[in-house]
Amino acid sequence: MILDSLKNWRLYAEAHPLFQPAFDFLLTQPLATLELGRIDLRGDDLYALVQEPVGRPPASAKLEVHRRYIDLQMVVSGDEQMGWSPLSGLGHDLGFDEAKDCGFYSDAPLAWFPVRPGCFAIFYPEDAHAPCCGQGVCRKIVLKIKA
Repeated sequence: MILDSLKNWRLYAEAHPLFQPAFDFLLTQPLATLELGRIDLRGDDLYALVQEPVGRPPASAKLEVHRRYIDLQMVVSGDEQMGWSPLSGLGHDLGFDEAKDCGFYSDAPLAWFPVRPGCFAIFYPEDAHAPCCGQGVCRKIVLKIKA
């Protein structure tokens, strides 16, 4: 897992072949006014989901995991709190949907952290995460990057 400001994107651009085009998208698009929904950047290998979820209480969040994708979650406006745990060691598996590349665990996150506008979190397949926690609406961009 990585948590940082978009100002430091250069530190991570070479960590994966699709990180550079993902950061290029975040740096060049009008993130505050993009239409909600999916934007294909490189087909199923790299795409963006523009979202405005209503925050939920951390106590009601479930940890989610992905096997085929890395999530790069960028907060555009509002405040979001995200939970994190390493996938290894989680024990309360609620099932995995291969078609959606998404599974859930009922374990409590090991750590919680705020993600402010202009910041991003990267979650690898080895990371379980609980996004969309907080109060009010948060505008965010989730880049799905083929692992």
